[in-house]
Amino acid sequence: MNVLEQKLADRGIKSTAVRLLIFKAMLDYNQAFSLSDLEAELGTVDKSTISRTLKLFHEHLLIHSIDDGSGSMKYSVCNDNCQCTLNELHVHFNCTHCHKTYCLESILIPPMQLPDKFLLKDINFVMKGLCDQCSGM
Repeated sequence: MNVLEQKLADRGIKSTAVRLLIFKAMLDYNQAFSLSDLEAELGTVDKSTISRTLKLFHEHLLIHSIDDGSGSMKYSVCNDNCQCTLNELHVHFNCTHCHKTYCLESILIPPMQLPDKFLLKDINFVMKGLCDQCSGM
């Protein structure tokens, strides 16, 4: 079993040739990616297969989703120990120039104090500005 197959198996996902192809493409991104990014990259794989695979990978906590306000859901591969709990959620950064979205895993979202009887299920924390490539610094 190779490393990619092992990572899928560790998350309870059965390896298939298409799943491995999609997972490898995901790992090649150094920023968050969208369904349309994967479609463009994997021209031989149909949209519904990629979409179903994204859903499966998301349900098994292999990837997490990011609503960066662009109108297109973005995804990023989770690290090996991530369980996507509220305590593990991190900040995302969306570049307003190149429109890439990055995980800033070193910046955790601080605990939030909610009013009584409010129940927190998810947090989406996206900062916007210029990334290191677009800032010219």
